Amino acid sequence: MFRRQMLSGAAGIAAMGAATALPRFAVAQGSAARVLKFIPQADLAVADPIVTTAYVSRNHGYMVWDTLYGFDQDYRPQPQMVQGHVVEDEGRRVTMTLREGLKFHDGAPVRARDCVASIQRWAKRDALGQVMMTAVDELSAPDDRTILWRLKRAFPLMFEALGKPATPVCFIMPERLAQTDPAVPVKEMIGSGPFRYKADERVPGARIVYERFADYVPRPEGTPTWTAGPKRVHFDRVEWNVMPDAATAANAMQNGEADWWEQPPGDLQELLRRNRNLTMEIQDPTGLMGMARFNHLHPPFDNPAIRRALLGAVSQADYMTAVIGTDKSLWREGVGIFTPETPLANDVGMEALTSPRDYDKVKRDLAAAGYKGEKVVLIAATDFPSLHALAMVGHDMLQKCGMNVDFVSTDWGTVVQRRASKEAPEKGGWSMFFTFWAGVDMANPGVQQALRGHGQAAWFGWPTAPRLEELRNAWFEAPDLAAQQAIARDIQLQALQQDVPYLPCGQYFQAWAYRRNLSGVLKGLPMFWNVQRG
Repeated sequence: MFRRQMLSGAAGIAAMGAATALPRFAVAQGSAARVLKFIPQADLAVADPIVTTAYVSRNHGYMVWDTLYGFDQDYRPQPQMVQGHVVEDEGRRVTMTLREGLKFHDGAPVRARDCVASIQRWAKRDALGQVMMTAVDELSAPDDRTILWRLKRAFPLMFEALGKPATPVCFIMPERLAQTDPAVPVKEMIGSGPFRYKADERVPGARIVYERFADYVPRPEGTPTWTAGPKRVHFDRVEWNVMPDAATAANAMQNGEADWWEQPPGDLQELLRRNRNLTMEIQDPTGLMGMARFNHLHPPFDNPAIRRALLGAVSQADYMTAVIGTDKSLWREGVGIFTPETPLANDVGMEALTSPRDYDKVKRDLAAAGYKGEKVVLIAATDFPSLHALAMVGHDMLQKCGMNVDFVSTDWGTVVQRRASKEAPEKGGWSMFFTFWAGVDMANPGVQQALRGHGQAAWFGWPTAPRLEELRNAWFEAPDLAAQQAIARDIQLQALQQDVPYLPCGQYFQAWAYRRNLSGVLKGLPMFWNVQRG
């Protein structure tokens, strides 16, 4: 059921190709062989992975918290914290049993009511979780190891929803933390995951530290794959060393001061490939899809005709070349609403993105739409190379269209915080920002956050798009893949010709760089279990 509904055929995806100053690479006392040094895509601006969709927060989440289910390399859900489950009454009663011996980092046992509270908090923020909860009559914890679901109707995507790595992830927190308003970050990083967060060693803008959680109990069976299987930790300590300057990061990799770099930019990849001590690999076959996100609440982008006009200015080749270089094997243009080479990808309405680019026409269309020189506040991350590249091309595009642009360069952490503001742009809000999503998070309407059109409850930008919501709901009810594909074509046409919730900027494939003496690096997203040196 998952292969049809969740990803509309996972085989289609699988076939795709000022704190105290400290030395940046300081390590714990003892052997450096027990310390893994990682360069993340950005600093950890928001440590609660439920209140933000930032991937750095999601990756941090997998260190600290565990999940009821994980995804294997075929995008299928597998039990993780749960020992197993029983489905009865034609799918309307589901009983999940937690594994024995699960503990939080403060020594408290993981109880079913912790899971219930965590699910409820997560579901208020997650696009698929919101749909799932409409089918729930009761979610309870009859005892410490039992999670009981009573449903109005069967919800076949339940296990996929609880295990998906698409943000936000359903991480399990202690009940006292899970009772926090889902729009407000939790105050403590207490989980039951394989690593403990070292708040006392946090250096904002420079370093994030984790240590192995000695009481973590991995699954006893299975093979580690993506976020599923046993999470066996071989390092005592993992340091995330934040390096906004790419040249500094490249030198650290070359000199052996760092072990793993998540996002080396395209212009430095060939240099790294020539180093015999390093490996360069593309670990996520679904790639990354760039987008320009509009603020739909305030002028000028509260006007759909203005959003539509800008489609005619988008050159996906310009965006992708700026991000990853001229090697066309590393990027795609002609990218619509759904991940290329997956079952829902289609070409309906794509002339809006693929017809000849004409800035003079765009200027005329903007004027006809009612644009009168309102300021466009474009917030851009200077310490996040791929996003900075997108924003620079976007700034140039908007200027060529004759728009009045206020280009606000800042760090990614500030972008993450500012994009959550619903204030008018002139009062500390924003008009546009650039971001990217992993292809697995864009493959269908169930997981794609940026496609939602439910107003104030939607993802940052808050579009109101009743027809998109109607089509999305119809997709969940579609009886087979052919029906899903027909609805996906209608969704893309509605998105590109009417609502334009965002500007698609193309797809690229990001290689990781890591030292050859590391083994067990898992595909998908940066995960720090199973990895060992030697």
